[in-house]
Amino acid sequence: MAYEIRIGLASCGIAAGALEVWDELEKIAGEKGIKLKPVGCAGMCYAEPMIEVVEPDGKSFIYGGVSPEKAKKIVEEHILSGKPVREWVVKTTEFETPDEPYYKKQFRIATRNSGIINPESIDDYIAVGGYNAIEKVLKEWRPEEVIEAITRSGLRGRGGAGFPTGKKWALARKASSDKKYVICNGDEGDPGAFMDRNLLEGDPHSVMEGMMIAGYAIGADEGIFYVRAEYPLALKRLRIAIRQAEEKGIIGKDIFGTNFSFEFKIKEGAGAFVCGEETALMASIEGKRGMPRLRPPFPVEAGLWGKPTNINNVETYANVPWIILNGWEKFASMGTAGSKGTKVFALAGKVRRTGTVEVPMGITINEIVNEIGGGVKEGKKFKAVQLGGPSGGCLPATLGTIPIDYESLTASGAIMGSGGLIVMDDSTCMVDVARYFLSFTQNESCGKCTFCRIGTKRMLEVLTRICEGKGRDGDIELLETLGNQIKSASLCGLGQTAPNPVLTTIRYFRDEYEAHIKEHRCPAGVCKALIKYYIIPENCTGCHLCAKVCPVNAISGKVKEIHSIDPEICTRCGACIEVCKFDAIVKK
Repeated sequence: MAYEIRIGLASCGIAAGALEVWDELEKIAGEKGIKLKPVGCAGMCYAEPMIEVVEPDGKSFIYGGVSPEKAKKIVEEHILSGKPVREWVVKTTEFETPDEPYYKKQFRIATRNSGIINPESIDDYIAVGGYNAIEKVLKEWRPEEVIEAITRSGLRGRGGAGFPTGKKWALARKASSDKKYVICNGDEGDPGAFMDRNLLEGDPHSVMEGMMIAGYAIGADEGIFYVRAEYPLALKRLRIAIRQAEEKGIIGKDIFGTNFSFEFKIKEGAGAFVCGEETALMASIEGKRGMPRLRPPFPVEAGLWGKPTNINNVETYANVPWIILNGWEKFASMGTAGSKGTKVFALAGKVRRTGTVEVPMGITINEIVNEIGGGVKEGKKFKAVQLGGPSGGCLPATLGTIPIDYESLTASGAIMGSGGLIVMDDSTCMVDVARYFLSFTQNESCGKCTFCRIGTKRMLEVLTRICEGKGRDGDIELLETLGNQIKSASLCGLGQTAPNPVLTTIRYFRDEYEAHIKEHRCPAGVCKALIKYYIIPENCTGCHLCAKVCPVNAISGKVKEIHSIDPEICTRCGACIEVCKFDAIVKK
């Protein structure tokens, strides 16, 4: 066996320069007898571009931050001279690295093949046991047995609300119809979320196999991927995967010599956040405006084109083949009483190690942020996390010991959501964060129901006023009243959860709201209308650098004389603080 170099060519790697690394390695691989293999994201997005050197005896060395020059040196020193370049290794089977904690508490089920197989090669997927699960259930299990296994595994939908997957499949099977559908919700629209994208880019076949198993279980012969058009690489690899599976006869008519038939179609979403809601998603597939409808009837009874339809998200389906092959007992042995298995999170924000992490349910926020993520940068303190995207909630660092499971997060005011986890440090203004997320959901409201359309607009107006230093007594109570009314009266999940960031920041960071309103002060120094820049006379040397970079000429003073800032002209851009070498400028 020759040396193999795996190169991460997911969107994160490509954006960081992985294609240039590939080009450099391609020049020298053939003549040196090295096998090159494109793979998806291994999870360590912060370390991209990444390459993994797999030695003939199976020893693995993952290098991070690789440039074309570094790649050349890795080949020369590691492969040709047998001396790994230790200072660039982020993970290996041979010795401890500073980045080792990133993987220590992870357990990979949904992401088991990402970063390992070539996502554009069905043979790679088959080599690691791909499509064995669907063959097993078609030849050995009745549909009811499949549903029983998924039910007993405790798998819950990983797209948001956490509805039991087995129960949903059972309801869809029970529904009587001449046609049924299986839909994969890949409309990942949360700011800071990239779990589904990484899965589709790194291992599309596992999602397809999970959908086929669902189709067999409920009696459907057609699967539809709904993926937003902003994911071109994921869509490209899905199309390749579908074509390859058709060519091998794994999808189509009479699969594996049985009477089960299944085919796939792809629908590209136009980027409307509300289309992540299942009834709006189906309306979009049907060519209608993506707007939710009243339920019941639920999709399992009357879904796409009025036919029974099962909808799960990307991660949910990716778990299914693993459960079939490894047994529901193993999946159910992980997690908590009500939340079994693992969960994939997109770890982002003010944390050292960002990327996709897959952890057993029940792990604490602190373990993810401080151990896996490496904590926030030096000089800053961990302040809060936003869980569940714009529909989730902001939880303070003081709640870092609560376990991450559906029940605990709901009790705290947050939600699991699809798995976005944004870390914030003490430079973050929680009022501004609430304003940002509400602005997003308000813009994305389809406008169908009054409480969501008008209510979020009124809440946003109040938050904007507070951030501009024009807050009034009673604004906090008004936000709470509006938020609770919107949650109880909105038609779909977007409106029902849109107030969460506001309500949780009021619940846990009320003092910041009061500082904005009563003291006209932003404790984090973020809201521009509530801060001023000052020059400390005793520290100013008159170097004139601040005056040179000021875009509005708000700083006056001659060279080698003490300068001053005109607060009426200053736009609070912060350029002066960045260039001052003498700590002479402060903001308050």
